[in-house]
Amino acid sequence: MALGEADIDIPRDVEPIVGNKAIEDAAIRFVVQQERRFGREASDTRYRGAAADLQSGDRIIEVKAVGGKLRGYGLPLEQRQIEEGRSNPNFYVYIVENVAQGDAAKFELRVLGGEQLRRLLANAKERRYYEVPVPVSEYATIPRLED
Repeated sequence: MALGEADIDIPRDVEPIVGNKAIEDAAIRFVVQQERRFGREASDTRYRGAAADLQSGDRIIEVKAVGGKLRGYGLPLEQRQIEEGRSNPNFYVYIVENVAQGDAAKFELRVLGGEQLRRLLANAKERRYYEVPVPVSEYATIPRLED
């Protein structure tokens, strides 16, 4: 869904958005605004151990923020999100594309839910990775390329 400037409060001096957290935060704010447009009040559940990023009415929403386009790429979901999506008809994946350019009027929102989401989840392929913690004290000792 493409939106005009009247739909969202956007600054006139738009700056590109840099960094994963900043892109995610911008996408979350955008989805919260869109949910309000449809009469739902979304609350951020990212840091509360929830299966998804937002709760909006009866909807459980996982927001996937993409700097550009998702087309042709896989959609990374956690195991509990796969399970929730397969079993809960109120689980949705909102894909917010084109975020990095910074102008919310140019963000694109795609909503995966219902039968389409379950059909895609049936073809999900498990991938594993390890997260290596880097404490602040250790980070300070990591050399830069130019060192």
